[in-house]
Amino acid sequence: MRKPYIPQHLPLDSIDWTSHVSLIAKANAALARFDGILEAMVNPALLLSPMATQEAVLSSRIEGTQATLEEVLEFEADPKRKMEPSKYADIQEIINYRRAMDYAVKLLKERPICLNLIKELHAILLDSVRGANKARGEFRRVQNWIGPPGCAMEEATFIPPSPGILLQALDNWEKYLHFEEKERLVQLAVIKAQFELIHPFLDGNGRIGRMLVPLFLYEKKLLSQPMFYLSAYLERNRQQYYHALNAISEKDDWNGWIHFFLTAITEQAKENTRKARAILELYEDMKQKVPGITRSRYSVRAIDALFARPLFSSRDFMRISKIPKISAFRILNELKESGIIQILQEGKGNRASIMMFGKVFEITEDII
Repeated sequence: MRKPYIPQHLPLDSIDWTSHVSLIAKANAALARFDGILEAMVNPALLLSPMATQEAVLSSRIEGTQATLEEVLEFEADPKRKMEPSKYADIQEIINYRRAMDYAVKLLKERPICLNLIKELHAILLDSVRGANKARGEFRRVQNWIGPPGCAMEEATFIPPSPGILLQALDNWEKYLHFEEKERLVQLAVIKAQFELIHPFLDGNGRIGRMLVPLFLYEKKLLSQPMFYLSAYLERNRQQYYHALNAISEKDDWNGWIHFFLTAITEQAKENTRKARAILELYEDMKQKVPGITRSRYSVRAIDALFARPLFSSRDFMRISKIPKISAFRILNELKESGIIQILQEGKGNRASIMMFGKVFEITEDII
């Protein structure tokens, strides 16, 4: 039977820095280009809101959820609509992920990433969803293991550190988080992998580990905003992702993991840049078109509402835009007639119509 993994002490002395020089340069350059787009946006949190939700969708999908971006936004537009219990549970997990990220961003203005913050994020992540009864917000006090569903520890593919050394490993991890490493992206690669190998929670470790990526990039000033969406790459390359992590515990292959992670940062930074630029261009296009269509002093508010919530009810639109009811309905009708928004679900009785700003979905989900 496998024995519990004993984490290597950080900082590592086995990093082959020379072999990573080229990838480090490419990753930093790609990140800088993405940050240039973020800095060009007046309100990146608003414009990239759909991408942030998509990140929550994909990070949760790696852990087995099946809900889509459209389903999440449709639920938020109409929370009373009927759906299968399993779908509702998936959507709640995704909403919790986004809530945890929003909470972390607010707290980073007051204090750095630390173990207490991570426990708070975990409590939000598992609030009233699958895993809520697994020591939510607390580091584990029992042995856990990873393997096929329902397997015994004897059949595990990986056994994380024993509870007896868990806090010691986490203390070393936290100290390394604030260590002045030679290169921040390599440090982030080590931080993410070591966290997932320590596996300090009974559930939710992978999602917390992926949240750490944008939070670290923001705290260390590699990005001007805590916005980086890595899960799309990890979800597409899930087998390589797990293989590279497993190679650390099985062969101490940290350099293989670092190579995979730097490649992931580079490729996803390029994709993030392309999508963010497309959203920025769409926003500028709407600023040209919508005022002419609506002839309203509320045009900019209407545009901002469409980007903040591209799938919405008329009630959502009025609440987010703060446009008076009569003007809001007139603007929505004009946007619908011009083809900028589409009716997804006709209103009936007391239920408002559900509408969609489809061009944002085309960009976010790469619909051709």
